[in-house]
Amino acid sequence: MVIRNIDDAVLQALRSRAAAAGRSVEEEARRALASAVGADREAARARLAAVRALLAGHKDRDAADLVREMRDERTRGLSG
Repeated sequence: MVIRNIDDAVLQALRSRAAAAGRSVEEEARRALASAVGADREAARARLAAVRALLAGHKDRDAADLVREMRDERTRGLSG
């Protein structure tokens, strides 16, 4: 892939980020593109682990039961 007409300020920022991270400009560009499209694997793994942790106590629960519980809690809160 070739990308033409990159703004000088963008290219300089990319060079600076690459140098600060000890990476090549090409590697830094790959990481920036992956992050921009949501393909950052480490971040995706972390998000998935967080979602799994949130759902750990809710396995095999019917959505109707969850809605009923929420409704009942809200009703108790209004009457209490």
